Amino acid sequence: MKVLILGSSLRGLDEVARICVAANEDVVMYDSEDPTPPADLRGRVDVLPRTWRPEYLDGVDRVVASPWFSEIKPPISDALDRGIEVITEAGFGLEHIRTPFVGITGTNGKTTVTEVVTEMLVASGVEAAGGGNLGSPVSGMASGDADILVLELSSYQLRFLGDSFPAAAALLNIAPDHLDWHGTFDAYTQAKARIFAGMAPDAVLAYNADDPVVASVVENAPCQAVACSGTTMPPGGNGVVDGAIVVNGHTFPAPVRDASFLFDLVAGATVALAVGASVPGVARAISDFAPGAHRRQQVETSDGITWIDDSKATNPHATVAAVAAHAPVILLAGGRNKGLDLAPIGTVSGITHLIAFGESGPEIAAESVAPSTVVQSLSAAVARACDVAGPGDTVLLSPGCASFDEFTSYAERGDVFQQLVTRRRGTAA
Repeated sequence: MKVLILGSSLRGLDEVARICVAANEDVVMYDSEDPTPPADLRGRVDVLPRTWRPEYLDGVDRVVASPWFSEIKPPISDALDRGIEVITEAGFGLEHIRTPFVGITGTNGKTTVTEVVTEMLVASGVEAAGGGNLGSPVSGMASGDADILVLELSSYQLRFLGDSFPAAAALLNIAPDHLDWHGTFDAYTQAKARIFAGMAPDAVLAYNADDPVVASVVENAPCQAVACSGTTMPPGGNGVVDGAIVVNGHTFPAPVRDASFLFDLVAGATVALAVGASVPGVARAISDFAPGAHRRQQVETSDGITWIDDSKATNPHATVAAVAAHAPVILLAGGRNKGLDLAPIGTVSGITHLIAFGESGPEIAAESVAPSTVVQSLSAAVARACDVAGPGDTVLLSPGCASFDEFTSYAERGDVFQQLVTRRRGTAA
């Protein structure tokens, strides 16, 4: 068999190459940048020139792809046109792992729920390891001793996951995102729905009962679909009653009031209990829960203004939810658009002033129903917020866009935001 590996810099692809070479398969590698196979594979992996040519697919039986390669563009589109099998690093890794796994996906909240489920299982005495889109690459987890894997799976990974399906899963929400990669919202939705396509009839799928797109796509799920909510108690499902979390008839005090985080805990507990977590272990993880960095993270100041870092919000769906949770707010939004309709950012209620920054700043401000200001950079946005905000106000950084026009990641953007706030407004708590 001849295997073409697309990408060389993504963690996990070196392990893919090692597995293929050990199986005596012919391995070739392509990257639009200079491919650099690991030292132990040099001379055993053929490296193709960096300018893509369709003939590179001649004789190829299988393509293992980095998620940086879009399904609607060469080389993957060329491979699909030829009928060549395409699989992601995650799908390839799952083929070589016998350990059962939990799959977590959604437009927003994947990382939080993956961490929550892992912590619930570990607190229950289960040897669980998290990975996938978060943490360890799947291909590198074969040598671990975990009883179960908890994998965050992106739409990129699910699109070409192969025939491996989870023992339990969560589908958190579906809103337009990564359309520059998938081409259409329908294609993106179908990629997300792949998570449950081959699940067993008795396997549990926790889904968001308050998301109409999710509720629609799970109607024909072959498994046991359990409705979950962060605001109410869905019939026959799990949710929130009088401010407390209720899952499978067990009540847990809620550590937060934010409906999005309450939903994450409900869905996480539903999945964790389905694969062996104990009620005390779930309770412990819920009581210890705190949102991760740059996820509506509060930065307190000494002048009566509350600053909130939600740099992780890289699409309008996340920004709209953040505004709803903290309204009224002075909103800082902008960055690089991922082919999405940004109009919902400027039209959501609860914004007293919109400060739009970065490449997409003018596009966001053009649809704003609140007073708005357009600036070029995040630092300028913070400076403008200092002029606009007064005691009792909340300033929310929830960009709704990718960070790559000014920063290397949402984490760097959030770190810089916190530094700017600290420098201008006193010491962050």
